[in-house]
Amino acid sequence: MHQILNSRVVVVLSILLLSSCADNGKEMSTAKSVDASKNLSLRNLFGDKFMIGAALNKEQILNTEADTLPLVKKQFDALTAENEMKWESIHPTRNNYKFDSADALAAIAKDHNSFFVGHTLVWHAQTPDWVFTDNNGQNRTKQDLTAIVEEHINTVAGRYQNKVNGWDVLNEAFNEDGTLRQSKWLEILGDDYIAEVFKMAAKAAPDAELYYNDYNLFKPEKRRGVVAMAKKLIARGIKIDGIGIQGHYALDYPDLAELEDSIIAFGELGLKVMITELDVSVLPFPEDAHQGADVSQNFQLQDKYDPYRNGIPDDVNAQLGDRYKQLFALFLKHSDKISRVTFWGVHDTQTWRNYWPMQGRTDYPLLINRDKQLKPWVKDLMPTQP
Repeated sequence: MHQILNSRVVVVLSILLLSSCADNGKEMSTAKSVDASKNLSLRNLFGDKFMIGAALNKEQILNTEADTLPLVKKQFDALTAENEMKWESIHPTRNNYKFDSADALAAIAKDHNSFFVGHTLVWHAQTPDWVFTDNNGQNRTKQDLTAIVEEHINTVAGRYQNKVNGWDVLNEAFNEDGTLRQSKWLEILGDDYIAEVFKMAAKAAPDAELYYNDYNLFKPEKRRGVVAMAKKLIARGIKIDGIGIQGHYALDYPDLAELEDSIIAFGELGLKVMITELDVSVLPFPEDAHQGADVSQNFQLQDKYDPYRNGIPDDVNAQLGDRYKQLFALFLKHSDKISRVTFWGVHDTQTWRNYWPMQGRTDYPLLINRDKQLKPWVKDLMPTQP
């Protein structure tokens, strides 16, 4: 009996030992996975395919957010100001320009040997009212507004000659159906304002690439409108170098076949294609919310639209990883057309998705988490070569 018990003890100990080894193996495998992501550099991983960029906020640009600039230098080779070069930030009043943040980002881009994107010269949003209205609150004349926008472009783009490598000259000028947005630019300057601002930018920044940038460009109707606009500029000999496809996406949005059609359509024009403002929200949206990036949307925060405030569940994080793998498989397939992929933010704490289209949510849309570490599945975005 004693001998039988000893045998049973040996068997149990053996099972426990094997189980322990298996668990240790899992831990070692996970550790290796984390280490692989920790040591990974996105700019090196994709360097021979396309540039990898990020948009920096004011705190990051001015280096008041700890540990971010070394992370940016390691991971990204293209830099954009999230808000600091938009009109309301850089030119808030008629005779007042504020260049501190833009100058600082120019210096960072030079130090990091990074491609510097200026965002944006002309946009209907985040542009002060004084640009469009006079002291009596009346719309400016066409002549007056033309002089204002030309002076702005000459001053801003001129200041960063040989520093800014590419300008988002015009941002979000089209409706979803491919017609021109009914903005103050269109109302006062007329249908030809797009051609005029591109001509002004080409004169002020002759060595920089010039882009049109917009969201929901995967939609066939909007795509057709932008293709028609670009063809007209090209036919008139007006400089345009690329189209920025804003990537404000979700786990089930957009249809990647439609996105591919747009990449091909813009590439066939002989223009560079950039995936700009990329982020993938894991959160639910109100039924009446418009996907994309319409900054005028503002919904009341409800708990059902903020389900992951205490952390992202493993299965949802896995879905996010799978979605990014699908996107990057498409980008790599068309790397002959795509020159840059830029994320709209550096890490999940910073992302604008935390406050759009409602304030105070907790989203996880970027490749870098709140601990400023690459997410473990990032290493799988570049398929292993056979």
